[in-house]
Amino acid sequence: MDAMAAIKQTFFQECEEQLAELEIGLLAIQDGDVNPETVNAVFRAVHSIKGGAGAFSLDDLVHFAHVFETAMDHLRAGRLAPSHEVLKTMLRAMDVLADFVRAARDGGCVDAERSQTLAKELRALDPDGSGAGSEMDDEEIAFEPVLMDQSMFDDELEAAAAPPVRLFTIRFRPKATLYAKANETALLLREIGLLGEMAIACDASALPLLSELDPEGGYLSWTIELLTTQDEAAIREVFEFVEWDCDLDIESDAASAAPDDIDLAALIQKMQATVEAELSALSPPPTRVDPLAEASRKDADASADPGVIDLAKARQKKSEQAVGEHLGPKPDQGAAGGASQPTIRVDLDRVDRLINLVGELVINQAMLAQRVMEAGLARASGVATGLDELEQLTREIQDSVMAIRAQPVKSVFQRMPRLVREVAAMTGKLVRLVTEGENTEVDKTVIERLADPLTHMIRNAIDHGLESPEARAAAGKPEEGLVHLSALHRSGRIVIEVSDDGAGINRARVKEIAASKGLIAADASLSDEEIDNLIFLPGFSTAPSISDISGRGVGMDVVRRSIQALGGRISITSRPGRGSTFTMSLPLTLAVLDGMVVTVAGQTLVVPLTAIVETLQPKIADVHGFGGGARVIAIREHFTPLIDVGRELDYRGENADPLACVALLVESEGGVRSALLVDAILGQRQVVIKSLEANYRHVPGIAAATILGDGRVALILDVDAVVASSRADSAAFEQSLATAG
Repeated sequence: MDAMAAIKQTFFQECEEQLAELEIGLLAIQDGDVNPETVNAVFRAVHSIKGGAGAFSLDDLVHFAHVFETAMDHLRAGRLAPSHEVLKTMLRAMDVLADFVRAARDGGCVDAERSQTLAKELRALDPDGSGAGSEMDDEEIAFEPVLMDQSMFDDELEAAAAPPVRLFTIRFRPKATLYAKANETALLLREIGLLGEMAIACDASALPLLSELDPEGGYLSWTIELLTTQDEAAIREVFEFVEWDCDLDIESDAASAAPDDIDLAALIQKMQATVEAELSALSPPPTRVDPLAEASRKDADASADPGVIDLAKARQKKSEQAVGEHLGPKPDQGAAGGASQPTIRVDLDRVDRLINLVGELVINQAMLAQRVMEAGLARASGVATGLDELEQLTREIQDSVMAIRAQPVKSVFQRMPRLVREVAAMTGKLVRLVTEGENTEVDKTVIERLADPLTHMIRNAIDHGLESPEARAAAGKPEEGLVHLSALHRSGRIVIEVSDDGAGINRARVKEIAASKGLIAADASLSDEEIDNLIFLPGFSTAPSISDISGRGVGMDVVRRSIQALGGRISITSRPGRGSTFTMSLPLTLAVLDGMVVTVAGQTLVVPLTAIVETLQPKIADVHGFGGGARVIAIREHFTPLIDVGRELDYRGENADPLACVALLVESEGGVRSALLVDAILGQRQVVIKSLEANYRHVPGIAAATILGDGRVALILDVDAVVASSRADSAAFEQSLATAG
């Protein structure tokens, strides 16, 4: 039972991959991709899901997949044109197919009315018009049993008891992809043998020299003469799951014959003669002779039975030759072109355990370095040299382990097209989703927590951002709205953007609603950026009524909290009449980071290295006051806000002397630069991130914590939060001056 459960789990994992491939293919066809291989890939995805589901008796899934597969077969054969309406139906059918898979995996049921409606629509796509009649397959046909006397048909029954025997000639040539997918030729031939009497001839003429042999290649082909009472469909069923990975040709005699009509011994003798002729024709190319290969061939000819080739022995000998020390492929050959890289499935708990152990290794390595430094050992000593090597090795191990957890954001992006279709249908809008950067990699933990924020933003972009088709047409825009979802790496972080080409933010309405809800003062003077950020306040909503999509005021504030919990930031830019863009910046990993260790008012802090542009020593001529205690520093003829980190974190009540401190020029979201004032820099090191909220509580201006080499806990600075807090303090001071004036 455990083995079957594991196999079933693997099946569902493969279903997710097939569904992803199915969606990619359908969207490509919708965008005008008429490549036959794209259509074949979509057909194979549905076919594979149906075949695997049948092995586990998932009848509902098999039935719907069969109807879907039939419609795809019409498309593949060119009998059905890939029109917009056809693909729209198939995309909806794909969603229902995904529901069947998840219901079979997690329990539950699928909306029967919806699935039956989609099945009827798929049948209606039959270009011959015969699909409508197949609806009778779903209905029970009532009948009354009738008692009949069968004695009059005894002669006919006896005549029919002996089915005719037919001779089939099967030519089977596997491709390299057949073996790459863990299929075995011997098992296929064994299944053919169960259908009747057979004789096999192996064609080895395509075998290269042993020095050029690719262990993963496909060189052999077989000709099979099969005497069977089965039809051609039964033979093709054996090759059902490998038919795209082999060349297969099946010929049948025109007339049926009884078993005694064919001389099996004569047939085998004929096949033996064919095999002997093929073996005698094998010889090395005339322009090049490999002595080792020639000797191996002669030995094989001397020991081989001139009759039917023993398939198992041939495969075994081929494997032994491929792994010989002196018969391996040349260094510059490698695997066959196009062969996929081998992969393994590993339980995520094991990877998490490995990540934690690497984190502890980093901490212990830092502690060891601290002890060596405290002992006063010279850098040139053997202990210090070994410690440097350990540090380098630890970094490489950490990078390799983090690469294991890194996954492309494609797994999250692939969920969005269905969401777009559903929300567009609910709002009556025409929407097209464009994705970019799907292969951008990020830590799996980050990916798992991205789904909900992205879902909120996509729904918000369609419901609030895009106009109705009529409004877009009146504004001179295409009736179909565009939502763009992209991901890229920038400065050691991942940046995800969700943009639309809608009407943009109506700032006057946003401010009016915020004031009516008591979120801001009615006479508050706000910049465009501050008004845009009002949508992130809890309880804020511009929806006129509550619906299934929005209106409850629990959307964008949830998004901001989710992003902040990941150590990220979200910002918004909007242009009236041209749309809005939401930008999320997230760390690539939640496990480790490279940081600058600094001291502030006697406290040790870590500043993420990715945020630091440069460090500098302030000079008295470069520092200027800016009212309300704010200061700026001149850096290459540009004035940059100077922020005292100790003052912002309430470590001290007065501003520090900038001449006795060090300034860190940092860049926050939106490219805004600021200078953080710290007392001193202790050094640069890699630290393990520990959640502060999970172990203590949220602290403003602090992103997380870490353990230093001496065992002390150091706080990791949230650069964006400190900069935003400083700007808010300056704005509040200016507002108070304006009010007093």
